[in-house]
Amino acid sequence: MTTIAEFSIPAEQFALRETLSRRPHLKFEVDRVVAHDTACVMPFVWVSGEGLEDLTALLDADPSVKQIELLTKTDEERFYRLEWADEARIIGRMVIECGATVQRAIAATDEWTLRVLFPERSGVSAIHDFARKHGLDLDVDRLYNVDTTRRVRFGLTESQHDTLVEAYERGYYTIPRETDASELAAELDISHQAVGERLRRATGNIIENTLLVNKDEVQ
Repeated sequence: MTTIAEFSIPAEQFALRETLSRRPHLKFEVDRVVAHDTACVMPFVWVSGEGLEDLTALLDADPSVKQIELLTKTDEERFYRLEWADEARIIGRMVIECGATVQRAIAATDEWTLRVLFPERSGVSAIHDFARKHGLDLDVDRLYNVDTTRRVRFGLTESQHDTLVEAYERGYYTIPRETDASELAAELDISHQAVGERLRRATGNIIENTLLVNKDEVQ
Protein backbone atom coordinates (compact mmCIF):
# COMPACT_ATOMS: atom_id res chain seq x y z
CA MET A 1 0.00 0.00 0.00
CA THR A 2 1.36 3.41 -0.98
CA THR A 3 2.22 5.35 2.18
CA ILE A 4 3.40 8.84 2.98
CA ALA A 5 5.65 9.34 5.99
CA GLU A 6 6.73 12.59 7.60
CA PHE A 7 10.07 12.39 9.39
CA SER A 8 12.18 14.72 11.49
CA ILE A 9 15.89 14.33 12.09
CA PRO A 10 18.45 16.55 13.86
CA ALA A 11 20.61 18.50 11.43
CA GLU A 12 23.73 17.41 13.33
CA GLN A 13 23.00 13.82 12.22
CA PHE A 14 22.10 14.69 8.65
CA ALA A 15 23.17 17.33 6.13
CA LEU A 16 24.37 20.96 6.38
CA ARG A 17 24.84 20.79 10.15
CA GLU A 18 27.74 23.28 10.24
CA THR A 19 26.08 25.69 7.84
CA LEU A 20 22.85 25.65 9.85
CA SER A 21 24.83 26.13 13.05
CA ARG A 22 26.57 29.21 11.67
CA ARG A 23 23.49 30.57 9.87
CA PRO A 24 20.56 29.65 12.17
CA HIS A 25 18.16 32.04 10.42
CA LEU A 26 18.50 30.43 7.00
CA LYS A 27 15.90 28.08 5.59
CA PHE A 28 16.90 25.29 3.19
CA GLU A 29 14.18 23.75 1.02
CA VAL A 30 14.95 20.84 -1.29
CA ASP A 31 13.32 21.31 -4.69
CA ARG A 32 14.08 17.77 -5.89
CA VAL A 33 16.52 14.95 -5.23
CA VAL A 34 18.64 12.94 -7.64
CA ALA A 35 20.26 9.79 -6.25
CA HIS A 36 22.63 7.78 -8.44
CA ASP A 37 23.22 5.27 -5.65
CA THR A 38 22.79 5.16 -1.87
CA ALA A 39 26.03 7.10 -1.36
CA CYS A 40 25.58 9.73 -4.09
CA VAL A 41 22.68 12.06 -3.30
CA MET A 42 22.36 15.31 -5.26
CA PRO A 43 19.60 17.65 -4.09
CA PHE A 44 18.59 20.92 -5.73
CA VAL A 45 18.13 23.36 -2.87
CA TRP A 46 16.55 26.79 -2.45
CA VAL A 47 17.99 28.87 0.40
CA SER A 48 16.34 31.94 1.90
CA GLY A 49 16.53 34.01 5.05
CA GLU A 50 19.14 36.08 6.84
CA GLY A 51 22.80 35.36 6.18
CA LEU A 52 23.04 34.70 2.43
CA GLU A 53 26.29 36.60 2.11
CA ASP A 54 29.33 34.34 1.54
CA LEU A 55 26.99 31.32 1.74
CA THR A 56 28.71 29.52 -1.13
CA ALA A 57 32.03 29.58 0.72
CA LEU A 58 30.31 28.42 3.89
CA LEU A 59 28.69 25.48 2.11
CA ASP A 60 31.97 24.60 0.46
CA ALA A 61 33.54 24.26 3.91
CA ASP A 62 30.69 22.15 5.29
CA PRO A 63 31.89 18.53 5.69
CA SER A 64 28.46 17.18 4.73
CA VAL A 65 28.77 18.74 1.26
CA LYS A 66 31.00 17.05 -1.33
CA GLN A 67 30.24 19.27 -4.32
CA ILE A 68 28.42 22.56 -4.77
CA GLU A 69 27.16 24.56 -7.74
CA LEU A 70 25.35 27.88 -7.50
CA LEU A 71 22.70 27.82 -10.24
CA THR A 72 21.04 31.17 -9.68
CA LYS A 73 20.66 33.88 -7.08
CA THR A 74 18.52 36.89 -6.20
CA ASP A 75 18.64 39.37 -3.36
CA GLU A 76 16.43 37.05 -1.27
CA GLU A 77 17.29 33.52 -2.43
CA ARG A 78 20.01 31.20 -3.68
CA PHE A 79 19.48 28.05 -5.73
CA TYR A 80 22.15 25.34 -5.48
CA ARG A 81 22.86 21.90 -6.78
CA LEU A 82 24.71 20.01 -4.08
CA GLU A 83 26.16 16.59 -3.58
CA TRP A 84 25.82 15.41 -0.02
CA ALA A 85 28.37 13.24 1.72
CA ASP A 86 27.70 9.96 3.54
CA GLU A 87 25.78 11.72 6.31
CA ALA A 88 22.77 11.88 3.97
CA ARG A 89 22.97 8.28 2.79
CA ILE A 90 19.58 7.55 4.36
CA ILE A 91 18.01 9.61 1.54
CA GLY A 92 19.82 7.53 -1.06
CA ARG A 93 18.55 4.40 0.62
CA MET A 94 14.97 5.71 0.52
CA VAL A 95 15.16 6.59 -3.17
CA ILE A 96 17.28 3.75 -4.55
CA GLU A 97 16.42 0.75 -2.39
CA CYS A 98 12.86 1.60 -1.37
CA GLY A 99 11.78 3.35 -4.58
CA ALA A 100 10.58 6.30 -2.52
CA THR A 101 10.01 9.88 -3.65
CA VAL A 102 11.08 12.77 -1.45
CA GLN A 103 8.15 15.17 -1.72
CA ARG A 104 9.49 17.74 0.71
CA ALA A 105 12.66 18.29 2.71
CA ILE A 106 13.13 21.47 4.73
CA ALA A 107 15.83 22.49 7.17
CA ALA A 108 15.43 25.35 9.59
CA THR A 109 17.38 26.05 12.77
CA ASP A 110 18.68 22.65 13.87
CA GLU A 111 16.25 20.17 12.33
CA TRP A 112 15.26 18.64 9.02
CA THR A 113 11.67 17.68 8.27
CA LEU A 114 10.92 15.35 5.37
CA ARG A 115 7.79 14.11 3.65
CA VAL A 116 8.43 10.92 1.69
CA LEU A 117 6.14 8.78 -0.44
CA PHE A 118 6.82 5.04 -0.26
CA PRO A 119 5.26 2.67 -2.82
CA GLU A 120 5.09 0.01 -0.09
CA ARG A 121 4.50 0.57 3.62
CA SER A 122 7.29 -1.88 4.38
CA GLY A 123 9.73 0.74 3.11
CA VAL A 124 8.97 2.93 6.12
CA SER A 125 9.87 0.10 8.49
CA ALA A 126 13.05 -0.60 6.53
CA ILE A 127 14.16 3.03 6.81
CA HIS A 128 13.30 3.15 10.49
CA ASP A 129 15.40 0.02 11.09
CA PHE A 130 18.26 1.50 9.04
CA ALA A 131 18.19 4.70 11.10
CA ARG A 132 18.19 2.80 14.39
CA LYS A 133 21.05 0.57 13.25
CA HIS A 134 23.18 3.60 12.37
CA GLY A 135 22.33 5.60 15.49
CA LEU A 136 20.14 8.20 13.79
CA ASP A 137 17.34 9.89 15.72
CA LEU A 138 14.80 9.63 12.91
CA ASP A 139 11.31 10.29 14.26
CA VAL A 140 8.17 9.36 12.35
CA ASP A 141 5.90 12.36 12.97
CA ARG A 142 3.06 11.30 10.70
CA LEU A 143 2.12 8.22 8.71
CA TYR A 144 -0.87 8.00 6.42
CA ASN A 145 -2.16 6.38 3.25
CA VAL A 146 -2.31 8.30 0.00
CA ASP A 147 -6.12 8.31 -0.02
CA THR A 148 -6.10 10.53 3.07
CA THR A 149 -3.32 12.83 1.85
CA ARG A 150 -5.52 15.78 0.95
CA ARG A 151 -7.24 15.83 4.34
CA VAL A 152 -4.04 15.39 6.35
CA ARG A 153 -2.11 17.93 4.28
CA PHE A 154 -4.55 20.64 5.35
CA GLY A 155 -4.41 19.64 9.02
CA LEU A 156 -8.06 18.55 9.18
CA THR A 157 -9.47 15.89 11.44
CA GLU A 158 -11.79 13.38 9.82
CA SER A 159 -14.88 14.97 11.38
CA GLN A 160 -13.81 18.46 10.27
CA HIS A 161 -13.19 17.20 6.73
CA ASP A 162 -16.57 15.46 6.53
CA THR A 163 -18.45 18.46 7.92
CA LEU A 164 -16.70 20.87 5.56
CA VAL A 165 -17.44 18.70 2.51
CA GLU A 166 -21.08 18.21 3.56
CA ALA A 167 -21.51 21.95 4.04
CA TYR A 168 -20.04 22.71 0.64
CA GLU A 169 -22.03 20.06 -1.22
CA ARG A 170 -25.32 21.20 0.37
CA GLY A 171 -24.76 24.83 -0.54
CA TYR A 172 -23.82 26.26 2.84
CA TYR A 173 -21.25 28.51 1.15
CA THR A 174 -23.37 29.65 -1.80
CA ILE A 175 -24.97 33.08 -1.99
CA PRO A 176 -27.74 32.87 -1.02
CA ARG A 177 -27.26 29.81 1.17
CA GLU A 178 -29.09 26.66 0.19
CA THR A 179 -28.85 25.17 3.70
CA ASP A 180 -28.06 26.37 7.20
CA ALA A 181 -26.21 25.07 10.26
CA SER A 182 -29.37 23.58 11.76
CA GLU A 183 -30.02 21.47 8.66
CA LEU A 184 -26.37 20.37 8.58
CA ALA A 185 -26.60 19.42 12.24
CA ALA A 186 -29.65 17.26 11.55
CA GLU A 187 -27.98 15.61 8.56
CA LEU A 188 -24.78 14.86 10.51
CA ASP A 189 -26.65 13.96 13.70
CA ILE A 190 -24.71 16.44 15.82
CA SER A 191 -25.60 19.63 17.62
CA HIS A 192 -25.89 23.06 15.99
CA GLN A 193 -22.97 24.21 18.16
CA ALA A 194 -20.79 21.28 17.04
CA VAL A 195 -21.36 22.18 13.38
CA GLY A 196 -20.22 25.74 13.99
CA GLU A 197 -17.13 24.64 15.94
CA ARG A 198 -16.10 22.11 13.28
CA LEU A 199 -16.47 24.61 10.46
CA ARG A 200 -14.52 27.32 12.30
CA ARG A 201 -11.71 24.95 13.28
CA ALA A 202 -11.59 23.45 9.79
CA THR A 203 -11.35 26.91 8.24
CA GLY A 204 -8.62 27.88 10.70
CA ASN A 205 -6.62 24.73 9.94
CA ILE A 206 -6.87 25.29 6.18
CA ILE A 207 -5.65 28.88 6.53
CA GLU A 208 -2.79 27.80 8.82
CA ASN A 209 -1.67 24.98 6.51
CA THR A 210 -1.98 26.85 3.21
CA LEU A 211 -1.85 30.63 3.47
CA LEU A 212 0.50 30.65 6.48
CA VAL A 213 2.55 27.53 5.68
CA ASN A 214 5.79 29.35 4.77
CA LYS A 215 5.63 31.42 7.94
CA ASP A 216 5.19 28.34 10.08
CA GLU A 217 7.99 26.40 8.41
CA VAL A 218 10.52 29.15 9.09
CA GLN A 219 9.59 29.31 12.76
